Amino acid sequence: MNEAQVNDMIQRWRTTPDDDLKPEDYKQFQRIGSACISQGETAQLLKFIQDDNNKGIVKSMGCTLLSPLLCQILNKEKNYNHCQTAFAYLTETCCSKRAFRSLLELIKDTNPGVISETTVILTPHLQTVVLRLNADQAVCVGQSLSSLHSQLSRLPVPYTSEQEDLYGLGRCLFALTAFIRPFVEKVKLNSSKWVTAKEDEELRVELLKFCMRSLREPLLEAHLCRNSTSPLWMFANDIMMTLCEVQGPLPDILFFNSLRKHISDNDQSVESRACVAYLLFVQQITTDSFPAVFSPVFILQCNMQYIDQMLNSKKESHLLKGLALYKISLETIENRSLSVKLLELSTFCSVSQKLCYILRECPIKHLKESGFQILQMFIDKLDAEARHKFFRCMLKTSNHSGIEGFIVKNIRNEVEFCLKYGNKNKWFLGPELSLLLELVLCFPHGSETDLLNNMDKIMESLNLLRYLLLRGKELTIHTAVWTELCRFRNEYVKMLRVCLTLSRAYYSSQLKSLQEDRKLKAQEVRDAVGDKVLLQKIKLKQEKVSSLSPEVQYQVLQSAMVTFDLMESLIFRIEEITEERIKT
Repeated sequence: MNEAQVNDMIQRWRTTPDDDLKPEDYKQFQRIGSACISQGETAQLLKFIQDDNNKGIVKSMGCTLLSPLLCQILNKEKNYNHCQTAFAYLTETCCSKRAFRSLLELIKDTNPGVISETTVILTPHLQTVVLRLNADQAVCVGQSLSSLHSQLSRLPVPYTSEQEDLYGLGRCLFALTAFIRPFVEKVKLNSSKWVTAKEDEELRVELLKFCMRSLREPLLEAHLCRNSTSPLWMFANDIMMTLCEVQGPLPDILFFNSLRKHISDNDQSVESRACVAYLLFVQQITTDSFPAVFSPVFILQCNMQYIDQMLNSKKESHLLKGLALYKISLETIENRSLSVKLLELSTFCSVSQKLCYILRECPIKHLKESGFQILQMFIDKLDAEARHKFFRCMLKTSNHSGIEGFIVKNIRNEVEFCLKYGNKNKWFLGPELSLLLELVLCFPHGSETDLLNNMDKIMESLNLLRYLLLRGKELTIHTAVWTELCRFRNEYVKMLRVCLTLSRAYYSSQLKSLQEDRKLKAQEVRDAVGDKVLLQKIKLKQEKVSSLSPEVQYQVLQSAMVTFDLMESLIFRIEEITEERIKT
């Protein structure tokens, strides 16, 4: 198409009403404009679209040039400034509805490799277009935020603050915060009026939905540290402030769940509110606006729902936040103050089960260590009756020697506490103690019990038994307790001796077999010197014998024998103490 034909076409477009323009006209205009952009003639294109004579054409068809202009801006060609100016002029001049649809399509079609660059470029222009809309502004804000957040969720969430700018997530968060600011201010301004317009209420709901999405992702996923220069930290502050401005007091969100009117109370909603609780209580964001009228027990009780939700996750970031919220919720509660009634609440039971699961199954060492610390802190906050019930429940349900050993150690500490002047109670120094001893001094699998797998519980049980016998003078006052203790001691020691005899015999035979096998292999190697085929056969045979090397197997078996010696020495000491008590 030559220059004369282009000029004729432009003249026809100038005199054609908007409604009479055909799809072919839009395609032709885009072709001509794209050709100018690709050939580097953006200065001429900018001059054309800024010409007052072409206002009608630009308003009707200018949106078709947004896509080719964006490609040039992303590629940072020589005509970068002209393209930027043209892009901004088009978003300010074109039909606002058409410009909005075009920008939304550009966001949705973003190439994965340029998500952050595209988001940063388009967000301010999208804000310009939405602010120009008179009708359906709230709906367009919602669609914009949904599309932008969908793109943002495709970016990996950094695990450390050093990684935050690796994929441009920080720049996207700044752009999103800037985008919502004028709409938040509009909601704040209109909320002070006696009557709120329907459009303003819809806008408030869309902003609220965006905040809840952002709390769930990326903030619940992110590693947050108190650093004013961290984009994620600043974004967390901005979202919490926005939440207060558009929704109201944080207690309404956390404790009374006023969100139900607009957002269904599903797992995602609970996750979002869990992140609010974490940011408020752990990271201390917006604490100055949180009223100090709620008791620590009430806060703990309300937070258990969120702790339960986060501990239910398999993601390390969620687990860390759940444990941190659990810890901070417990810290302000007085020791020995939580009553047994709290343990009857479903959330307390569920959190304890999930905490046990972490202690049993989680392969991450620091999570396990933190889990045991929090378990101890929770036990410290329970009163005597609640501790008694909790210990019984854990001994019945934990199914883990390490946890059971931890509980048995706590029982011993509690008995020691009760023996001090003024601390006596029936739960650990009376008939109720027998209920615990029945669960502690037992072998559920009888003589077939694996002593190594149950080593933690057995060793702590023997230590508890030794301690109780040493304190026999105090316990003999409680005749029923002493009688039961003697009965448990006889049965427990008798069964443990049987288990030790069987285990020693088994592991001794394994050691002997391993030693003979090592001698045999050494002999085979000596006999096979120079015989490559035979060496290969021996190698194959060795690989199939065990996943552990013979040296490691030998160390494991030796360690088992040492453990049995320790158990034997404790049994001997218990029998010594018993004989002394009989004499006195």
